[in-house]
Amino acid sequence: MTRLKLTDLADEKPVRLTVEINARLHRDLVAYALAVNGGETKGAPAPERLIPAMIERFIATDRSFAKSRKGNHSP
Repeated sequence: MTRLKLTDLADEKPVRLTVEINARLHRDLVAYALAVNGGETKGAPAPERLIPAMIERFIATDRSFAKSRKGNHSP
C-alpha cells in the first residue's frame, strides 16, 4: 500500500472555518479519504476531516516556516 502522509485525525475542539474548493480538488479529497481507509467507502473520513490534518502536516513539515518562527519567537 502507498505510504500516506496523514495517519492521525485526532478529535479536538473545532473552530469553524468556511473554505471554498473547486470540484476537482473535492474529488481528489474523496479519493484520498478512500486511500486512507484502505479503499473502503464505509468508514472513510469526510473530506472536511482531511483538510485540517493536511494543513497541519504541511505546516509542521515546512522548514522555512519553522526557521522563521524560531527567528521571530512568536507563537
